[in-house]
Amino acid sequence: MSNHRFDVVFIDFFGTIADGDRCQVEATCRRIVRDYDLSLPAPEFAVRWGKRFFAVSDQSNHDQFKTLYEIECVSLRQTMNELGVECDPIPYADELQRYWRNPSLHADAKDALAALAVPVCCVSNADEVDLQTAISAHALRFDGLVSSERARSYKPDAGIFQYAMKMMDVSPERCVHVGDSLHSDILGAQELGITGVWIERDGRISDIGDSKPDFTIKSLSELELFLG
Repeated sequence: MSNHRFDVVFIDFFGTIADGDRCQVEATCRRIVRDYDLSLPAPEFAVRWGKRFFAVSDQSNHDQFKTLYEIECVSLRQTMNELGVECDPIPYADELQRYWRNPSLHADAKDALAALAVPVCCVSNADEVDLQTAISAHALRFDGLVSSERARSYKPDAGIFQYAMKMMDVSPERCVHVGDSLHSDILGAQELGITGVWIERDGRISDIGDSKPDFTIKSLSELELFLG
């Protein structure tokens, strides 16, 4: 991989730095399937809920903004309604929120972040308190931090990236965004002229994106070499 020099690194949090929520989502979905005696298996339910979640989040920016917690509740209720079932989403959203506030980290994350010689801004589709709590739990430090709640925008919407660029005083061609979602991270970055680096993590439930990343890495430890 050729070396590329950028002034700022934007990086996703959940799924990229922290482990993805697949295990927790599937555990929550198993509980829902059991609680409501649904006929479809939990993994299938998880994909259906995930597609509904992305549909709601893509329409929850700016004046229509909803928190991630609210999106979980709305999308779960819609998913269950499609199955002809009335559901109280609060207990299941609470279960997911507990995970968001204390996720485990990928093994390559801390050392890779510490090795970077350029400013790093975490740009995450997350509620502010959840993200701050998760970062504090692992004693991570970033030069900038942008949650979707703060920017009132969810990747791939341009607003969250524009907020981050203004915070870090950087132009699109001088920054790179690293993330594990082709839909949220790569599509959103590339539409603004930001270089999109996809980290190909195992274990995603699904990804509705099909964007072609500018570069692909297998581990965050590759970032130091990539940035030169």
